[in-house]
Formats: sequence, C-alpha cells, structure tokens
Amino acid sequence: MTEDGVTARLSGRAADIGATAWNACANPSGRPDPHPFTRYEFFVALEESKSAVPRTGWRPVHLAVERHGRIEGLMPLYVKRHSQGEYVFDHAWADALERIGGRYYPKLQSAVPFTPVTGRRMLIANGADETATRNALLSAGAAAVEHLDCSSLHITFPIEEEWRAAEAMGYLLRTDRQFHWLNQGYDSFDTFLAELSSSKRKNLRKERAAIQAEGIAFDWLTGSDITEAHWDAFFEFYMDTGGRKWGHPYLTREFFSRIGQDMADQVLLILARRGKKYIAGALNLFGEGVLYGRNWGCTEYVPFLHFEACYYQAIDFAIAKGLAKVEAGAQGEHKLLRGYNPVPTYSAHFIAHPGLRTAVANYLKAERDAIAEDIEDLSAASPFKKG
Repeated sequence: MTEDGVTARLSGRAADIGATAWNACANPSGRPDPHPFTRYEFFVALEESKSAVPRTGWRPVHLAVERHGRIEGLMPLYVKRHSQGEYVFDHAWADALERIGGRYYPKLQSAVPFTPVTGRRMLIANGADETATRNALLSAGAAAVEHLDCSSLHITFPIEEEWRAAEAMGYLLRTDRQFHWLNQGYDSFDTFLAELSSSKRKNLRKERAAIQAEGIAFDWLTGSDITEAHWDAFFEFYMDTGGRKWGHPYLTREFFSRIGQDMADQVLLILARRGKKYIAGALNLFGEGVLYGRNWGCTEYVPFLHFEACYYQAIDFAIAKGLAKVEAGAQGEHKLLRGYNPVPTYSAHFIAHPGLRTAVANYLKAERDAIAEDIEDLSAASPFKKG
C-alpha cells in the first residue's frame, strides 16, 4: 500500500523486521528503561517461544510504514481466529454478526498478546512526522482489513492520544477501567498507609501481619540474580494457577527463559518461600517509571498471599526504587480497597460491516457513559482519607 510517498507493508513476524528497526520505533528517545511491552525483545519472546503463533490463534502480520526505505512507524498486528488473550471482550459482537450470516473471524488485532497494559500501539521513530505517520498506520490498518479478508481491526490498550486520533480516522471508541497505585512521594509503606482511612489501614496491616505469621518471606529477583531454577519454580506456579483459572495457560516455558535472557534488567520476579521452599510467585516488568504486574501463581493456598505478593510487595518495590506507578493488571475491584485507584483504559475498533458498525457504535456510547460513571463512583469509595 503506497500513498503520498509513504509505503505501508505487512511484515510478518517481529524477527522479519529486526531489533534495530523495531526498537528505533519502540524507543525513539533511547531511554535506558523503555516501555517493556513494546520492545522487540518482548514480541520476539512471545513469537519465537510459540506462545503467540498461528497455532495458538495469533498470526503476526506487523504493519510497517516506510519512507525512502526507512521504517518510520510500526503497528504490532495479528490475524486472530478467536477472541482469547485480549482482555477487551467482543464475543457478543462476533455472535451478532454470525447470527445475521456474516463472518467475524478472522479479525485483526493490534495488541501486545496476553498483556492488558496501556502503551503506544503506533510506534514512531525519532525524526518522523508523528501525526502523519500515525495517520498512515491507522489508514493502512483499516485497509488491511479488506486486504486480508478480515471483519475488523481492534486496537487495544493504546494511549489516550492514539485513541482520540483513531476516532478522527473513522474508528469506534471504547473505554474500560483498571486499578493503578500512584506513588505520591512515599518514603515507606507506612507513609502510604497513613493516607488511608483508619479502618482500611487496619485491614491492610492485618493482611500483611497474617503473612508474616505464616513465616513466609519474599525474594525480589531481577537482572542476573534470576536463574533458570527460578524460572522453573515460577513456571510451575504459573501452570498450576493458570490451568485452574483459564484451562490452558498461554505462555510456554521458553518464553520466560527468553525474557530472562534478553530483558532481565526490566524483570522483577517476586518469589514467596517457606524457609528454602518457594510456594508462590509474581512476575512483574518495569520501565518508564512504572511497575507492571503480569502473572501470578502458587502451589499452596495461604490467605492473603495473593494480595501480598502481587500488590503490597509491588508497592514496596515501587517505593524503594522511586517508581511513579504500579499497574496491577486487568479487572479486580478488590484492588480499590488496597490503595489502587480506578483509571480509564481505551480501545479503538474499525468494523467493516455497516450494520454491525452502527449497532456497536450505539452500544459503545452507552458503555462509555456507564464506565465514566463507574469510575466516578469507585473514586468516591476510595480508601484514602477524604479531603
């Protein structure tokens, strides 16, 4: 696809694009701690470990925009034959189209597979015209729907600026919400607790004390401290809990070795142990001043252990390292009472079928209003002291 001297092409796997070109777009400012989930190394780990591949329903067709032979923009893109591993639910849309004789799958998905984390979905190299390149990616993405005989394109968890730009290019807008912990310059967990109402503060202390009473300790592992033995232990937790929660966990054992090898300085593995025996673990990645909670698992049930490993230890780490925020993943109103604030998340949708498009547009207007009201109500129920 060529327009106004700009060439857009579907490039296949991340490995077909290469680390240099990909990361020049993913990290145009050259930050030492880039967003971990837009890095080439993360996508290659997913694809080369056979976690996100055609066999699992994720066929990579990453979209590149070039000018004079240089890649100036990238949109991570997959052909999907199901709606799993996305965290933005469109099953009802698929059912509606198929009931009237249409075909919803395959569809196109611009996302980080299995990762409900906000970040740029239009990766633009330094020196490129940001607005023109972003619009070229959005236009080419919509054109790829017909080119690949798909029903639609769904851009999930983009930043708000991209979301609003997508509307101007004819995409439908959707919102949802997550819960994020914000660091207000705390120098300790107790300083954070002091900002909560008395009853909520007592509840958090009670939960943490229960874990201490169980004799459970925690190891924070990052960089070269993470060994294959640690990954073996975590993968056992991931498979045990993921198997019970989802039936079939997405990520292969090789995936964890790959991020441990290529991204270790942005990985935080929190392992819970009794004595020398690990019983649970939480995987986090960090970059751009944010700690992102990803996966959790355990082989022993202990009350409050999930809250401690995934939420309180994450807060402790963020305070210790001066990070601005903890994003603890999708869903979970129980996070609100533990100091995590409701924030909006975004997605944008290009639907080719005119009837389905009209129906979804009407639905999304009402849904956006409901989400905004929900965030307002949740904020009013915050555990922080009023006033």
